[in-house]
Amino acid sequence: MIVLKTSRELVKLREAGRISALALHTVGKAIEPGVTTYELDRVARQFIEKCGARPNFLGYGGFPGSACISVNNVVIHGIPSKKIVLKQGDIVSIDIGAEVDGYNGDNAYTFPCGDISAQAQALLDATRESLYEGIAMAKPGNRIGDIGSAVQRYVEARGYSVVREFVGHGVGTSLHEDPSVPNYGKPGRGVRLMPGMVIAIEPMINAGTKSVRVLEDGWTTVTADGSLSAHFEHTVAITPDGPVILTRPE
Repeated sequence: MIVLKTSRELVKLREAGRISALALHTVGKAIEPGVTTYELDRVARQFIEKCGARPNFLGYGGFPGSACISVNNVVIHGIPSKKIVLKQGDIVSIDIGAEVDGYNGDNAYTFPCGDISAQAQALLDATRESLYEGIAMAKPGNRIGDIGSAVQRYVEARGYSVVREFVGHGVGTSLHEDPSVPNYGKPGRGVRLMPGMVIAIEPMINAGTKSVRVLEDGWTTVTADGSLSAHFEHTVAITPDGPVILTRPE
């Protein structure tokens, strides 16, 4: 069931999004060679709790971290670990959210660790831009398929592939709500977008095959061919005036 948010609820979601965005920015600044993903997760939790919020990933479905930290060929759901030490040239996807007064924020960004290859930078650029291509279609009267089609067209035109097994979602008093928001699809198909809907749009884009596999820990999802993967995400409100990004630090 899709829940349309009231103006009062949107205020709460904006605050949750603001803290989520600040947490993402804070963790991003801590990324450097020699740092472990466990240390980054500690930065995430301390920052969110300092803001009076709760890390909404921590314990979600049993997930052990406050952020999903995915390096290189890890697509999503990387578990923070003292054994994963970042090195020059890595790309590091941080997926993080905060719950404030019962409402959730959710956002992601793939950061470079020091200098990265031109190929890695091109993947990051294309994935980030595809997110904004999708957001541009998130307006009343359009359909979910318009968002996914915009993302898919943008990245496939540049030789990249779209992960099918994991998609965006609604956001509200639950971290994951209806509707599902795939990063692929056909224009004019799917749920019609209406003011009051709040959705997370989150392209997960691979440099190689679209196929992925989940490791034995039940969380860590990697590209099937070992190629790089990037992940960018914003929580977006559908308003009469068009899409409004809620996960901004201001």
